Amino acid sequence: MNSDLWTIIGAAAVVIVVLASTMDARHKTLERRLRRMDRKLDLIMEHLGIEETGPEGMAEIDALLLKDKKILAIKRYRELTGAGLAEAKEAVERRAP
Repeated sequence: MNSDLWTIIGAAAVVIVVLASTMDARHKTLERRLRRMDRKLDLIMEHLGIEETGPEGMAEIDALLLKDKKILAIKRYRELTGAGLAEAKEAVERRAP
């Protein structure tokens, strides 16, 4: 009886690991596609001369960058937009003078 329970628990653990790895692979694929689409849109906007306006508070981020406070600018960008660290870093670096 006890060995059957451990067999079931082990099988369940294997299933969970397999499902998690499958979901992670799909998530990474979708993330790559989204980054490619975002880059294409950036190129189109650049070609057309359209500047990204961004959310309110960008003046504050620009002021922090002028004071050479890049880390604080990234932190504030994340607070304003809800962006992840990598996305915020990239966006702030694009705004840097």
